[in-house]
Amino acid sequence: MNLPGMDVAALERFLREQDIDVRGELRVELISGGRSNLTFRAYDDMSKWVVRRPPVAGLTPSAHDMAREYTVTDALQKSAVPVAKTVAFDSEGTTLGAPMTVVEFVDGAVIRDQDDLTALSDEQVNTSAAELVRVLTELHAVRPEAVGLEKFGRPNGFLARQVNLWASQWERVKTRELPDVAALHAALSDALPQESASSIVHGDFRIDNTILDSADPGRVRAVVDWELSTLGDPLTDAALMCVYRTPIFDLVLGARAAWTSDRMPTPDALAQTYATVSGRDLGHWGFYLALANFKLGVIGEGISYRARQGSDAGSAAERAAEATPEFMAAGLRALKEGRN
Repeated sequence: MNLPGMDVAALERFLREQDIDVRGELRVELISGGRSNLTFRAYDDMSKWVVRRPPVAGLTPSAHDMAREYTVTDALQKSAVPVAKTVAFDSEGTTLGAPMTVVEFVDGAVIRDQDDLTALSDEQVNTSAAELVRVLTELHAVRPEAVGLEKFGRPNGFLARQVNLWASQWERVKTRELPDVAALHAALSDALPQESASSIVHGDFRIDNTILDSADPGRVRAVVDWELSTLGDPLTDAALMCVYRTPIFDLVLGARAAWTSDRMPTPDALAQTYATVSGRDLGHWGFYLALANFKLGVIGEGISYRARQGSDAGSAAERAAEATPEFMAAGLRALKEGRN
């Protein structure tokens, strides 16, 4: 079988060079691809691994940072945050033509869409959501210097850089003029909190970026997809987790996401659970919700822009920008409602 982005023979040579015992024939199959990093399951007669590398087209390095992903998961091995055991990292991309990470395969359930969610009872859904929030608070409680990540990012000025980053990204990917974008950018700049906390942030936290225990969905076996992680304000993670619950996010993903289902706790309930478990004050919460909406609106626009440039086929990708006006309007509402 032809697997774009994968060279099985080269992967096997790499594993053996890393003193990894490959028993029998190495087999590889694609787990997921598309706009995300390519994820493969590699296995022999005894062991299973997960191999990840950037997409073969439409590469945007900051969004597919394999070094970042490997660094943070390796650092968190002995923490309270569940992550896959790291195995090897090809930073130069000599094996597959792009940087590649190898971690142990974690058996479990990945709940991506609403069809997957039907396997869970309402009680299991609520228990899983509560556990996801607890795991996020565990991540935010890790002291970066205690795990060797004190230089993993630049927490000072993080919020201002985020606002400007997504405004700049808009200028690169916009497919039309939307007055609410400039309005929200200006409002966010005016509403920047003078002080903010700092922690390791995941940058993309929701149910489908975790692996749940198949027998006990209320237990997270591993948090995955760390390529957007950094040191920054933990409330950006919490707010993004809540804004991901917006049903219009389905257009951005091109699927009926499990996390947007009305069976999940409401965004307000998730926020309250996070505040209670973490002990953090949700000050300036309207700002954080607005920033999350701003980010997702720009991401949706970018997906459509790249689809029109030919780097991502399919009508679903072209429709992603339909969500952008709603996210921008929601961001303005979050600030206007005086929830800061």
